Amino acid sequence: MIKIYAPASIGNVSVGFDLLGVAIKPINGTLLGDCIQIKKSDNFKINIIGKFANQLPKKINQNIVWKAWKIFLKTTQKKKNVHITLEKNMPIGSGLGSSACSIVSSLHAMNVIFNNPLNDEQLLKIMGVLEGEISGSIHYDNVAPSYLGGMQLIINEMNIISQKIPIFEHWFWVVAWPGTKVSTEKARFILPKTYKKKTCIQHSKFLASFIHATYSMQEKLALYLLKDHIAEPYRKKLLPGFSNAKKNIIKIGALSCGISGSGPTLFAICKKLNIAEKVSKWLNNNYLQNKNGFVHICHLDTKGSRII
Repeated sequence: MIKIYAPASIGNVSVGFDLLGVAIKPINGTLLGDCIQIKKSDNFKINIIGKFANQLPKKINQNIVWKAWKIFLKTTQKKKNVHITLEKNMPIGSGLGSSACSIVSSLHAMNVIFNNPLNDEQLLKIMGVLEGEISGSIHYDNVAPSYLGGMQLIINEMNIISQKIPIFEHWFWVVAWPGTKVSTEKARFILPKTYKKKTCIQHSKFLASFIHATYSMQEKLALYLLKDHIAEPYRKKLLPGFSNAKKNIIKIGALSCGISGSGPTLFAICKKLNIAEKVSKWLNNNYLQNKNGFVHICHLDTKGSRII
């Protein structure tokens, strides 16, 4: 039997709509992500466990793990069966790459147990296809960091899907999920169909400059450039309390704050642990809306999905 863990991720990272994603890991050792246990079997079987197992569809052909198995068989021409247990630790619609965690852990596990017939680019390609079935469009800003680790810049040209870019590993990433749900499809629908030329130029300038700042290790510049001109001005309407939270945690000392993926999770970046702890405490007391919500202080997860 093999067990694979795939970490949570922050999509967009404010400045990189659909183009940037970062894998994260709580500093207290909590596994913030989904796990897959897999073994060869005479018959195909899926077992679902975990805190958020009840959020998944009851019909097997609607389950993302079943869909991952089908696309893996089609791609590799395998005709063998497996017994899979999904440990669903990530809430659906949280903005932390919940579906990506299940997709990445499933396909990584299937690939390993059959002696790696697919390379990284081939795996990423079908991971993106499965993400597209859920959100309505193929995208890689969650599956790429969850699978490969670190911060990933999505290219998807010339048979290159993603490239890892340098980032400041001492940053503390505080993530707060309020316990509510925002569908990716709804979050995309609320965005305008067209943008003004000025907005597009501003977005391009900030993203290009941010990538330059990471490679040249200009931390102050990189933090300044973490601004969202594309999604946050519209999506913040879907997140009760986001604007107030952002204002308050910046006052506490957070150096940046944005919406994680489609929300409702928000993330904040801090350079010092004591500031991250104060931000975490404020969010726990003021941003969470029910007992299911959580706050984690995280570091960059440089490993991505892995055998545990």
